[in-house]
Amino acid sequence: MSSIAPWSGRDVLDLGCGTGFHLPRFASSASQVYGVEPHPSLLRLAARRTRSLANVTLVAGTAQAVPLPDATVDVAHARWAYFFGPGCEPGLRELARVVRRGGTAFVIDNDATRSTFGRWFRRGYPGVDPAAVERFWACRGWTRLPLDLEWRFDDRADLEAVVRIEFAREAASSILAEHSGTTVDYAVNLFWKTF
Repeated sequence: MSSIAPWSGRDVLDLGCGTGFHLPRFASSASQVYGVEPHPSLLRLAARRTRSLANVTLVAGTAQAVPLPDATVDVAHARWAYFFGPGCEPGLRELARVVRRGGTAFVIDNDATRSTFGRWFRRGYPGVDPAAVERFWACRGWTRLPLDLEWRFDDRADLEAVVRIEFAREAASSILAEHSGTTVDYAVNLFWKTF
């Protein structure tokens, strides 16, 4: 992301910031960082994580109603939060509103067309059409950058716990029965657009 739109000295929005995992990294060089999260329990964890960072502001809000003024940020980031293709148009309108002219928004999501995790995703979420998702972003002028990642776990119990969080019981059990080891190849899409 930083090679596409550096955030050093700029104002950044982490939309759906969750527990604030990415906020310290943005805050290390950004001018101001806004973390927006709809879940109070996650927002409290983000506040604990960022309590010593003077340039981080946390606010309760959603992608469909970002509680920031127009043209507030230069870079927006959403990772596995809300922007899953068709149906996220209200959130896209909000991004267009809060990102300054010349600013860039990033959306990171699973690439269900490839990788072991992609195969698992298609099994666990058969109603999601990966081709329709990619068409959705392309038709709205977003650029897609496919990325190859890998999950690495210290032990099998950690991998099993994460798979059980990501998938319903039946799908998780089937996935775990066929997969050995503690690593998983994982493809994602980085979608981005400059406004």
